[in-house]
Amino acid sequence: MGTTNHISTKWKGKMAFESTNPSGHVLRMDAGPENDGEGSGFRPKALMLSSLAGCSGLDVASLIKKMKLEVTDFHIETIANLTDEHPKFYDQVTIEYHFYGDNLNESKLQKAVDLSVEKYCGVMEMFRQFATIEVKLVLHS
Repeated sequence: MGTTNHISTKWKGKMAFESTNPSGHVLRMDAGPENDGEGSGFRPKALMLSSLAGCSGLDVASLIKKMKLEVTDFHIETIANLTDEHPKFYDQVTIEYHFYGDNLNESKLQKAVDLSVEKYCGVMEMFRQFATIEVKLVLHS
């Protein structure tokens, strides 16, 4: 048996919702004006991409520290294709890991990304159930 997460999501009128998180933070979601919303919060499907990048990013940041890698900055670009037919979902996702530094170790950074993608990131594993995933490593010196 695993751990159970309980999220409470409350309608805030029109198309807006607020959702609690086990961390105690509250997240606001809303549809855009094209869907009768006010755009006052995050879009639910786009949040899935943020979750994917955040989950893997936490792994990679931890591995950068453990491996004592010299990285001054890094960011993740997540680009996803949404299907045309309802229910619309992401069928292809490209994740680009951009690393910055004067002394980047490409092989160790690749290993850190691979460990996240293949072993540690649970959100990545969930995405694998419905999407083709492409991973790119981009070094900026």
